[in-house]
Amino acid sequence: MLRIPDRPLYLASRSPRRRELLTHAGVRFYLLPLRSGPRADAEPSEEALPGEAPRDYVERIARAKADAGWTRLLQRNLPRAPVLAADTTVALDGRVYGKPVSREEAANILAALSGHRHEVLTSVALKFDERLETAFSLTEVQFAELSEQDIRAYLASGEADDKAGAYGVQGRAAQFVIEIRGSYTGVVGLPLYETLRLIEKFNAFRERRNPR
Repeated sequence: MLRIPDRPLYLASRSPRRRELLTHAGVRFYLLPLRSGPRADAEPSEEALPGEAPRDYVERIARAKADAGWTRLLQRNLPRAPVLAADTTVALDGRVYGKPVSREEAANILAALSGHRHEVLTSVALKFDERLETAFSLTEVQFAELSEQDIRAYLASGEADDKAGAYGVQGRAAQFVIEIRGSYTGVVGLPLYETLRLIEKFNAFRERRNPR
């Protein structure tokens, strides 16, 4: 049986869904939020590189987020603990669909996913000092055929605005999903099976190096 580590970590994410998943799993964590305003923290670019495969993309961004989070921890002189970051993207036919920048783009993404089976890829990264390890989850999601009215009604709800692939499976978009093959929590944004085992493995290594 998996042992939930009692040592807390930092979560470098704005996502309330990731916070909820970690809380439900019994993981102790502190938020490592981004500053805004004149002293705003730099954020890694989430632009895909030309020809970049979806898995390479999501793993690169998760690593960059973990690195950036560790840098923030050091800059703020916070107590040292592992930094957890994650990135989720949607892919169809090798094309990455990230967070839409407009309602028009969101509508185009949903129209592309309509009636098709797409992939949801999530990479989780955990960093402490020079050590950085990742876990990966891939889930297939089959969408129903969406009418223009379906798409307009969903966009009006506002759910699509900050979601990779322009939808949130834990919300109203659940009605579009015919089938999920893989990790439901991975589609939400943090695959718990892979994440908890990564944390356990990471902490076991730290305990061997620095026994209490």
